[in-house]
Amino acid sequence: MKFAFIIDPIAKLDPGHDTSVALMEAALAKGHEVWITEIDRLSIIEGKAWATLELVKLEPVKLIDGLWVAAANWYEVQETILQPLEEMDAVFMRVDPPVNVSYLYATYILDLIDPKKTLVINSPAGLRSANEKVYALQFQSVIPETIVSHDKSVIRKFVEAREAAVLKPLGGKGGEGILFLQKGDRNFNSLIEISTKQAEPVMVQTYLPAAKQGDKRVILLNGEPIGAVNRIPTGAEFRGNMAVGGRVEATPISDRDREISAKLAPKLRADGLYFVGIDVIGGYLTEVNVTSPTGIREIDLLNGINLSKEVIEWLEKQQQ
Repeated sequence: MKFAFIIDPIAKLDPGHDTSVALMEAALAKGHEVWITEIDRLSIIEGKAWATLELVKLEPVKLIDGLWVAAANWYEVQETILQPLEEMDAVFMRVDPPVNVSYLYATYILDLIDPKKTLVINSPAGLRSANEKVYALQFQSVIPETIVSHDKSVIRKFVEAREAAVLKPLGGKGGEGILFLQKGDRNFNSLIEISTKQAEPVMVQTYLPAAKQGDKRVILLNGEPIGAVNRIPTGAEFRGNMAVGGRVEATPISDRDREISAKLAPKLRADGLYFVGIDVIGGYLTEVNVTSPTGIREIDLLNGINLSKEVIEWLEKQQQ
């Protein structure tokens, strides 16, 4: 099989952490071809989606003293071609947020891939419809109290009624720009002005004290939970995201995680969102990550498993 990965520049990826690299390694280990490209290398030619693709070979990471360690020269580009993406068996769209104009235009190009020939993970239409913060609001029975607004008075009323809340920019990733808001903070107006950029709405959720015990990332494959990792805040930082220094620990997929996943699964499948990471704090769904969900390296490390292999084997079955 042939797999194309639309990613950020490969030289900037961390092979010991990045889920895209883990997926590419698993595909190569199964004897498949792996090609990479970036969103500025996509084109529409003769009414179809094309890309300038590079064939890559990877030196897999090795487990040394409890850490994934990569070789100095861990990837090699072997060939470059311009061809229709429909010549691939599957295309992974795994560019990190923000979902900006360039990202949006890339999804329009990917719309022109014939789904009968090539599976796009995740669906370009699904990516456009699923803002990683707002998408969760469709599942009111499993989320904490949440509002989305850029109106200071609305946000203030929400925070004062709950004493404390967490503010999240709608387009952030890895915990970027998340703020802890408290009733009576004299900086409140300025914090809202900076976060909303005077015009953009933000998400505000009631603060969940259980966040101190961790922010669980659960990986879903076609709506089914296949692995989880707990991310725990360290030091004075209230965020547990790995990108801001949260430490990770092994954690099982709980009955509550399965209940939440079952609520989401029909909608995720209908939207073509096959590879997803959900965030769960204290038994509540807080986010649905669809652009470039991560966590596989950490889950594999802590549990001695290979989730990427499971993903590739699922894809193989879709082509049978």
